[in-house]
Amino acid sequence: MAGGGGGEGDPEFQIAPMIDVLLVLLIFFMSITSAQVLKVDKNISLPLSDNAAKKDNARAEAIVNVRWEPATRQAVYTYDDKVYEDMQKLSDALAEAKRRDDRAKLTAGGTEFRVVIRGDREAKVGSVTRVMSAAAEAGIVDVSFSTTNKD
Repeated sequence: MAGGGGGEGDPEFQIAPMIDVLLVLLIFFMSITSAQVLKVDKNISLPLSDNAAKKDNARAEAIVNVRWEPATRQAVYTYDDKVYEDMQKLSDALAEAKRRDDRAKLTAGGTEFRVVIRGDREAKVGSVTRVMSAAAEAGIVDVSFSTTNKD
């Protein structure tokens, strides 16, 4: 008894369902990739570090950009394409992201949620410290800094 063909001979290979699955996977990966790219502010000039290492992409994280505006001599804080002037609102947003990750961890298992600070080279230490304080207020204990090893 041959399966799938209903008669004698070789069973037919159905390509249409495979193309459907391939297109769904393609759309899925494109949406994830574009979401990650949107979190990164290309206008930030990262500090140099000879010991910069590639980050672990398997962990859940919140990326906070600290861009220095020379015209106003102030830092601009962005998280998920939203500008935060009030550090309490940034802390609330980070706490909500951590809560979402904690709920996902209960079902899938995972590692500690972290905040990655992408601070501009020209940004003052106090502006980066404010983001660290907001993360601590949100209950996030793992904070990383984004650097580059080339100019």
